[in-house]
Amino acid sequence: MKMLLLFFQIYISLNIFLIKAQPAYPFWICQNDSTYTLNSVYRRNLDAALTSLPIINTGFGYFNSSAGQGTDKANAICLCRGDVDTNMCQSCLRDAIYRLTNTCPNQTEAVIYYEFCLLKYSNASILGTNDMSRDLYELMNDNTFHNITQFNGFLYPFMNKLRGEAAAGTSFLKFAMDNTTGPDSYTLYCLTQCVPILSEAQCNDCLQYAISQLSSCCDGRVGAIVLMARCNIRYEIYEYDIHPAILPPPSGRVPTPSSQPSPRVPSPPGKDSSGRRRNVIIITISAVCAIVIASICIFILLRRKKLNLQKKDNTMDISTIESLQYDFGTVKAATNDFSESNKLGEGGFGSVYKGSLQNGQDIAVKRMSKDSGQGETEFKNEVMLVAKLQHRNLVRFLGFSLEGIERLLIYEFMPNASLDHFIFDPTKCALVDWNRRNNIIKGVARGLLYLHEDSRLRIIHRDLKASNVLLDEEMNPKIADFGMARLFNLHETHGRTNRIVGTYGYMPPEYVIHGQFSVKSDVFSFGVLVLEIIAGQKNQYFKIKGKSEFLLSYAWKSWRYETASDMIDPALMIESSSLQEIIRTIHIGLLCVQNNVVERPTMASVVLMLNSSSFTLQIPSEPAFFMQSSTPQTTSGSENHNQRSSHSSGKDASISDIVAR
Repeated sequence: MKMLLLFFQIYISLNIFLIKAQPAYPFWICQNDSTYTLNSVYRRNLDAALTSLPIINTGFGYFNSSAGQGTDKANAICLCRGDVDTNMCQSCLRDAIYRLTNTCPNQTEAVIYYEFCLLKYSNASILGTNDMSRDLYELMNDNTFHNITQFNGFLYPFMNKLRGEAAAGTSFLKFAMDNTTGPDSYTLYCLTQCVPILSEAQCNDCLQYAISQLSSCCDGRVGAIVLMARCNIRYEIYEYDIHPAILPPPSGRVPTPSSQPSPRVPSPPGKDSSGRRRNVIIITISAVCAIVIASICIFILLRRKKLNLQKKDNTMDISTIESLQYDFGTVKAATNDFSESNKLGEGGFGSVYKGSLQNGQDIAVKRMSKDSGQGETEFKNEVMLVAKLQHRNLVRFLGFSLEGIERLLIYEFMPNASLDHFIFDPTKCALVDWNRRNNIIKGVARGLLYLHEDSRLRIIHRDLKASNVLLDEEMNPKIADFGMARLFNLHETHGRTNRIVGTYGYMPPEYVIHGQFSVKSDVFSFGVLVLEIIAGQKNQYFKIKGKSEFLLSYAWKSWRYETASDMIDPALMIESSSLQEIIRTIHIGLLCVQNNVVERPTMASVVLMLNSSSFTLQIPSEPAFFMQSSTPQTTSGSENHNQRSSHSSGKDASISDIVAR
C-alpha cells in the first residue's frame, strides 16, 4: 500500500512538471457560416461520419470518413502527429470528437487542435479548398532571440529542407522531424507535416504558406507553431517529447491566440540565461529521478500482476477443468463407439462424429488423429482458447475428454452441417436465398469482430473458410475449428510463423510468402468467403461461361467494368431490389482481399459497411494473386477433405476441412 501511495505522489508530481513544461494547446474554431438542428439530416450524417472515423484510417495516424450526399454530406478528418503512437493517437481522436461536438454543438464546420492531433468536420470538401487561412491558428513563445536576423537566416533554410522531405513522403505519411545546432550552440528542433493524401505539390504549397506566416506572427520567437487542417509546422529550442497522456483543454471561453498560454522553454542564449538554464537542469534531473522511481514501481506492480495471471492461468490447466471434462466411456457410447454411421466429416487433425448423450442432448465430437504429430499442441490450443469464448456467432464449446492417447473435443451439434454443404451443392444452394446468405455474411463478420476486438484476448483464426462456418437449425452461422488460431494480447496486432497452416485460396500473400499474419489475414479470408457465398462457387474452382477463372480476379474485373451481376449465383434468382445490395457486398468483399495489408479494412469497419448503406466505400485496388487471363487453378487439395498440401519451400499448408459439428 505504501508503494502505491509513493507511486501516486510521484505520478502527480511528474504530471505537474510536464503540464508546466509542455502544455497541450487545445484550440478550436466554430465556423458560424452555417448551422444545423439536432434532428436534421446533416446531424445524423455527422454522427455516422464521426462514429466511423476512428476505424477508417491508414494505420499511420490519418483518418477520414464521410456520410450522406449533397449539402447534407458530412466530411471528417483527423491527423495525428507523425511520431505519436497508435494508442495515444486514438485517445486524442476520441477526446477531440467529444469536446468539439460539445463545444460547437450546432455548427456544420468546426476544427480543434491538440498537440498530438487535429480534428475537423464540415459539410464542404475539407481538403479541396485553397483557403488555408480559414483554419489557421498560430502559437508562439514569449521570448525572442537577440539577433533575429542571424536566427532567421538559420531557421528558414532548415524549415524549407524539412518541407521538401515531408512533401516527398508517401500517401500514408508526409512527416519530417529533425534537429540541428544553431549559431550559439543551442539545438533547434523542427517538424513539418501534411495530410498524407495531398499530392507532393499540394503539401509543398501548404507548408510554404505556413512557413511564410512565421515572419508576420512569430518573427524572432524562440518557438512557434502554425496549425492548419491541411498541414502544420513547429520549431522549438527544446525537445518536445511525447506526453504520457492527452491533457484536457481548459474550461471556459474559447481561447484566442493572444491569450493562449505559451510553452515554458529556456531563455535564448544571452543575458540572464545562466540562472534559468540552471533551473531547467535541476527540474530535468528531478524529473528523470521521478521517472526512474516510477518505472521501478510500475515494473514491480506489473511483475506481481503477471505472476498472479500466470498463477490463475495455471489453474486453468486442462487436467483441472473438471466441470468441462467428460468421461471417455460416456462419449464413446454416445457416438456408438465412433462408428462410421455417426461420422460427420474428416479433416487434417481428426474426424468429427455425431453423438447423443443419455439426457437426449445431441453433440458433435472431434476425435483428434492419433498419428498427428501436431495433435497434442492443437488440442491444448483449442481447449484453452474456446473454453473462454462466448458469442452467438461462434460454435459453443461443451467440453473435452482425455484417456490415454485419445483426445476428444465436444461441441454443440449443428443440424445443418457447414456452409459449404449448401452454397457449393447444385441442389441445396437453392435453399439459401439472398436474405439468408446476407445474414450469414453479417453473422460471420460479427463473430470475427468479437475475436479481433471484443474477446479478452485478440484472436486470429487463420483458417476461416466455408467448411468452418457451421449452421444451426435456423441457418445462423457459427465460426468453428480453432485448432490453428493464435492468441495475442490486446496491444499486439501481428505475428510471424515458420510453419504456414491454413487452406490455399483463403490465405493472404503476406502469410503464404513471408509467414506474416495479423487480423488483416482473417479479413482477407472473410473477403474470399463473401465472394464465394455470392458466386456459389469455390475461389480456385470458379467457372463462368465454360471457362475456369480465379474468383478474386474475375470479381474485381467484373466490378470494375460494371458487370458484377454476371458472377452472382443463378440459384439466387435476384429481385431488382436486392441487386444493388449484392453488388455493394461484392464491393466490400473486394476491399477485404486487396493485396496491400494496410488498405484492407478492419472487421469493425466491415461490420459498419455491411450494416450502413449510406457509408461511403473506398475504391478497391487489384486483389491479391490477381490474374489477367483465364487460367485453371490446380493448387489446392480442398476438394478432398483428407488431403494435405505442401508448399514448395517445405512449409506445411494444412487443409483442415472439418465439416458438421
